[in-house]
Amino acid sequence: MTVTSAAEAPAESAAGADEIASINQERFWNLPNTITVVRTAAVPVLLLLPFYSGPRGSYLIGWCFTIAAISDLVDGWLARRGQMVTHIGKLLDPLADKLIVATALIVMVSMDAGADGIERIPGWATWMVVVIVGRELAVTGLRGIASAGGRIMAAAPAGKIKAFVQNVAIAGLLFHYPTFGLPAHDIGLALLSLATVLTLFSGYLYFADYFRGRNSIESPGGSRP
Repeated sequence: MTVTSAAEAPAESAAGADEIASINQERFWNLPNTITVVRTAAVPVLLLLPFYSGPRGSYLIGWCFTIAAISDLVDGWLARRGQMVTHIGKLLDPLADKLIVATALIVMVSMDAGADGIERIPGWATWMVVVIVGRELAVTGLRGIASAGGRIMAAAPAGKIKAFVQNVAIAGLLFHYPTFGLPAHDIGLALLSLATVLTLFSGYLYFADYFRGRNSIESPGGSRP
């Protein structure tokens, strides 16, 4: 049995108080957190897709999603470079990403075929959306459980690759019509299939890591795909 001496107890108490004070003194409105909050403005724009599903509307909304995805890389880089990583930022950054991705996928699943007779996400591919959204909810819940137990589930390389492929797939499906001479819809649908495979694999790795009881080290910047 380990006995904590009277001298050690005040020191531990002081360390805990210093950590709480540090959290309370964090600035919410720093540049990375501001970019994260602004990025969520993509959500109402995505909701307009069923009403502006023609080529021009699709291009505008596709670029809006693309800019939002790129801003995720920018705010993470700024947070690490400027030492502006905050606890609230670690919460908001992945939450904003998941909200934008889920909104885009659900909106496209709900849409009928466009003027070209092609659905954004065909009925047979709906299960992919269920898998992707379900995985995001499951991993978010797992991280919450782990955090409550004092453990940090760091981002796995497979998860980062999944996030990249997933974002490119969604952008292609949002553009839908040929873009830069490329069949955006076909590319998006093919990459959505790959993203689904990576989703299952990276999700398995997170749960396997948790149940093995392996402690992970949090990645700098706190951005977790």
